[in-house]
Amino acid sequence: MRLDITDDGAEEIARRSRGTPRVSNRLLKRVRDFALVWEDGVVTQTIAREALNRLEVDPIGLDQIDQKALKTIIEVFAGGPVGLDTLAATIGEESVTLEDVVEPFLLQMGFLQRTPRGRMATVRAYQHFGFSLPQNRTDSGLFPDR
Repeated sequence: MRLDITDDGAEEIARRSRGTPRVSNRLLKRVRDFALVWEDGVVTQTIAREALNRLEVDPIGLDQIDQKALKTIIEVFAGGPVGLDTLAATIGEESVTLEDVVEPFLLQMGFLQRTPRGRMATVRAYQHFGFSLPQNRTDSGLFPDR
């Protein structure tokens, strides 16, 4: 793949790539397509940021399905706990996809906690989306110092 990219553009893509080369390559290809249309093929930080925002990849790498899963746990299920199958049915995804693709990153980032009763959004997830923590939640989350 022939690509003109600035250091800042590469850093923007890397920051949102979850530290995973496969994700980085996928995002790079998508951003390159945007750059070909908007900037004669040069990937700058501005182009990368705009393209990734349009692709709904937030600044820490949460994509549309990650955000949808977390926001559903918070808004529909009051932060949880909620069973995997129930969550999957609510957001229209397969349970296997949530368990194998979505959950590992959310757990790693400290946004999701697995309990015997189901999945729960952590304090960090509430903070990331700017939601107030419900009064009945007293936990400090999986990684309280993050």
